[in-house]
Amino acid sequence: MIHLIDASVFVFRAWYSIPPDMSDADGRPVNAVYGYTGFLCDLLERAQPTHMAVAFDESLTTSFRNEIYPPYKANRELPPAELERQFALCREITGALGLRHFADARYEADDIIGTLAWLGRAEGMSSALVTRDKDLAQLLRPGDVFLNPVDDRRYEYGEIAERFGATPERMADFQALVGDKVDNITGVPGIGAKTAAALFDEFDSLESLYAQLERVETLPIRGARSVVKRLQEHRDAAFLARDLTRIVTDMPLSIRCRDLRTERPDEAALDALFDRLDFGQRLRRQVRRLASAS
Repeated sequence: MIHLIDASVFVFRAWYSIPPDMSDADGRPVNAVYGYTGFLCDLLERAQPTHMAVAFDESLTTSFRNEIYPPYKANRELPPAELERQFALCREITGALGLRHFADARYEADDIIGTLAWLGRAEGMSSALVTRDKDLAQLLRPGDVFLNPVDDRRYEYGEIAERFGATPERMADFQALVGDKVDNITGVPGIGAKTAAALFDEFDSLESLYAQLERVETLPIRGARSVVKRLQEHRDAAFLARDLTRIVTDMPLSIRCRDLRTERPDEAALDALFDRLDFGQRLRRQVRRLASAS
């Protein structure tokens, strides 16, 4: 099994949850990098993965999704300079911990994870998707797991539909109807999660739904006739939303997942980094334990 880490989720969580007055000797905030490093060390100690890759988002404005839909994520504020600096430090620490990390200007972290999951599957490896973002649930297949270590939640393939509203294979279609406010994706106005779930209990894809739209009025869905009307009026928006919500699994990435083995942490490099960041002993002790266990 390969553990695929959605790093940005955990960097942002640390940025918002740890007070910004946690700083280095020069007075610059280190809260995000401290929290992220603790999360990653905890995960390595607990899961003891043999293979791992860490995916970062390079930019909020240069994804291919911005090209096909300029308002994509336009509702989000760009990270301040201090957080950008800490992101760079998080990547540096990730490498020093013996882990490969990836980022791309055109593709998002989700796409990197999706591509690695598909490459690993071709090599006979299942995936553990480590994230708090439901979007990644669409990547699960039998044998994979969705791990949310912050909330101590673990979902296997067969549990995704009950937890998120649709099977992994239909999740992008489901989200295309309900939209995603976080990413500024409208979807089909007036269709919520309950209606979308009922629709994809009957149809196996967006194409199948639109090819048999007349059947919707016969389903036991509240306001079925108005649902048909909304779907007709917003057909183009639904398919555009599906293009935005569907994770890429074939981006250009020349790597074998079996080569992404966890390596022994570089204790000297991490000590030097921790000195620069004015970190105490807790993380240093964790690194020593990880190094001795390697």
